[in-house]
Amino acid sequence: MLEGFDPNTIQDVESARRGIVRLLNLVEELKTDNEALRAEVQRLRDENARLKGTPEKPKIPPNRERKVSSDYSSEKERKKPETWHKRSKVDQIKMDRAQVLEVDKATLPPDAKFKGYEEVVVQDVVLRTDNVLFRKEKYYSASEHQTYLASLPRGYEGEFGPGLKALVIAWHFGANMTEPKILDQLGDVGIRISEGQLSRYAIHSIRRFSRRPPRSGSRC
Repeated sequence: MLEGFDPNTIQDVESARRGIVRLLNLVEELKTDNEALRAEVQRLRDENARLKGTPEKPKIPPNRERKVSSDYSSEKERKKPETWHKRSKVDQIKMDRAQVLEVDKATLPPDAKFKGYEEVVVQDVVLRTDNVLFRKEKYYSASEHQTYLASLPRGYEGEFGPGLKALVIAWHFGANMTEPKILDQLGDVGIRISEGQLSRYAIHSIRRFSRRPPRSGSRC
């Protein structure tokens, strides 16, 4: 038993800590005395070997002695964990809409008080049509015998818009979807396109993306 320390007197954490500090200090003192005794024994063995004429044991430098503190801190104080912050993805998400969810007031007790909102971000994707009816202005000049008609926005040439064209290209070339499968997917969301139209559009896309630009200085 340690001098002046009785385990039965431990009543709280602070008492236990003082007892552990005394114990650790005693262990360090015993360790130091043990290393000193080992060094003395080795010195006597080397001297005995020298007197007998036997080769002396090579001296290997001992490991650096770790500096011992007389006051041990707690495990929590000695090992401070590094703070790790998980990168939030919410700040990188574009919010398309917000919706307030209300609590059923009939389920609340009389003393319930409103404490604001708790925000939850849910990501989702919606595949839907965006069919547009363009009303193009038309003018006629009697003096010039010519009709003037407003132009469609860029990308809306033909019967299909740029969003549908990009989606078909991504499905066909990026996801390796077959034309019949693309027709099924487009039909499920309400797009009306024939198999021949889709095939002609896919062939046109292949030619467009495989066409190499002419070299500088070459004739077109």
